[in-house]
Amino acid sequence: MRADLRPFRIAVPEGALSELKERLARTRWPDEPPIAPWATGTSVAYARELCAYWHDAFDWRAWEARLNAFAQFKVALHGIDLHFIHVRSPNPDAVPLLLSHGWPGSVLEFHKLIPLLAPHFHVVAPSLPGYTLSFAPGQPRFGTQEIAACFADLMAWLGYARFGAQGGDWGGFISSVLGHRYPERLVGIHLNLLALPREPKIAAPTQAEAAYLKDLRHFAREETGYQWIQGTKPQTLAFALTDSPAGLAAWIAEKFRGWSDCGGAIENAISRDELLANVSLYWFTGAIGSSFWPYYARRHGPWPIPEGEKVRVPTGYAAFPKEIVRPPRSQAETMYADLRRWTDMPRGGHFAALEQPALLAEDVIAFFAGLRA
Repeated sequence: MRADLRPFRIAVPEGALSELKERLARTRWPDEPPIAPWATGTSVAYARELCAYWHDAFDWRAWEARLNAFAQFKVALHGIDLHFIHVRSPNPDAVPLLLSHGWPGSVLEFHKLIPLLAPHFHVVAPSLPGYTLSFAPGQPRFGTQEIAACFADLMAWLGYARFGAQGGDWGGFISSVLGHRYPERLVGIHLNLLALPREPKIAAPTQAEAAYLKDLRHFAREETGYQWIQGTKPQTLAFALTDSPAGLAAWIAEKFRGWSDCGGAIENAISRDELLANVSLYWFTGAIGSSFWPYYARRHGPWPIPEGEKVRVPTGYAAFPKEIVRPPRSQAETMYADLRRWTDMPRGGHFAALEQPALLAEDVIAFFAGLRA
């Protein structure tokens, strides 16, 4: 074992657990506006119920133990202490597979997916720089390009000369940047969110493209408020969400409800304990403000894949029906030159690894098996 690789275990101090309960008990609640619940943001009634459960019934230690069952490490790379899970396959010739999560997620998203993939891959699942277990106050901030460079170096440091990458949300962008920048090192990439520009230029749209443009306009008008504040004035929001666990839970829960295939009730797709375990990781690490940085970097820089260029490594895509944006294949092919696999999933949304881990794992396994055939 190299000297700068440090085994890691999560161990939240008891005092932090007690402080969380004290803060939850002192929550000052807003009133519910005179409109349908959730129409203007998180329902007050739901937030009260969620935080009462967090205070009275949620068992952080059980989730701590669940995550600690995976082999975890920290390594100094690119000026930060990068946290990652590393599970080697019993097959020594397995393809190394890098899993990248997004916002407002964490490596906890993969707790059901990793056991399904590990028989087939050497799985490496980092916490994104600036996110939860890869955050320390004062460290450098990374956008998707810097994260991709850090992850490429992590895989090389682990001895994986060539590897596959999988991701959704920012993880889809990171995997795409890896495929674009390091094609000689990528076996292929598998995505459940495509890194396509949100204002495509389509001169004569087909019926499918016209429906896609309509969805994009609705998303831009009604669902991007979080992007604007996280991409322009993230530090102001960080004060509130770093100080208030109820505020943090409400901010994250709204996205889990809006982006999952839940029919309006988060727990239809993602358990309350999974939701709160993810929120708790942000709370205990104080990382919510730094997790906004990819939005700021994206707002103040170019698109991660330069205009006119394409990702040319073999690409697979799992199209979940309740994903936040659902481009037709014709648009995907404007960015991905070697689109080998396109799977229309029967159910599932943005948080595919949590919502439909078996469907996602099956598609990832089939895609990479096809590349080796």
